[in-house]
Amino acid sequence: MERSEEHDVVEDVEEIVRPDAIVLHEVIRREGDEELRRRASALFLSAIAAGLSMGLSLIVPGVLKAHLPKADWTTLVTTMGYSVGFLVVVLGRQQLFTENTITPILPLLHDRSVKTFLKVARLWGIVLAGNILATLLIAWVLAYSDAFEPKVKEAFAETSWHAVAHPFWTTVTKAVVAGWMIALMVWILPATGPGAPLVIGLMTWLVSMCGLSHVVAGSIEAFYLVATGAIPMADYLGRFFVPTLLGNVFGGVTLVAALNYGQVAPDMEEKGVPSSAR
Repeated sequence: MERSEEHDVVEDVEEIVRPDAIVLHEVIRREGDEELRRRASALFLSAIAAGLSMGLSLIVPGVLKAHLPKADWTTLVTTMGYSVGFLVVVLGRQQLFTENTITPILPLLHDRSVKTFLKVARLWGIVLAGNILATLLIAWVLAYSDAFEPKVKEAFAETSWHAVAHPFWTTVTKAVVAGWMIALMVWILPATGPGAPLVIGLMTWLVSMCGLSHVVAGSIEAFYLVATGAIPMADYLGRFFVPTLLGNVFGGVTLVAALNYGQVAPDMEEKGVPSSAR
């Protein structure tokens, strides 16, 4: 084989070969560094936008549920609507708290200093506050506006009950799995290219279909019940928010960020990746 032909073959192979774990790690770590440097006002407005967009994860399933017949297959279809909010948020680069259980954690794992920890805490606080405030707003609008007919509002309420239907530790467990799945989605997205919408849709549909707990999407459902008087605010906090937040953080940080960092750290040292990139 001539040298030029061999070079062409090597280039073709490099185009086909999937990015390895170190490449995925570095893409996410650099995104995390950028997020940690963003202005508080920009983070908060982006988090507000994400919380409002997540309203689609109640609206679309509710509308589908109201208009589809009652059958065994209906749930498979209605839960697909849950993915719409995530598609808008992730593809629109809006700030969602559960994505940040992995993105800024990688820089923290590389630089375990008080300064970086405080930056992560700042990011988490701003994004979570913006997300939850927006979910409260959209839930109240859905509950009290005339934008949707009564049968759709009944479907909203019926869909929302699963958010507060379980004991504390059951909700924690469901939230751990949801946090793990969303963080896994963030981890593999850099390798998906044009297939990103499909991956986002599939992973978030599984979260809904399996009845798992997501602190932002579920807040819209729980706040809808609060707004309609079905549950008190104390139930939102004790039966949903606290256990779901704990589970999502544990699932994202421990099961994805820490484990995936652990698998690439030795290889990065062996390959001599500069400390500024680690």
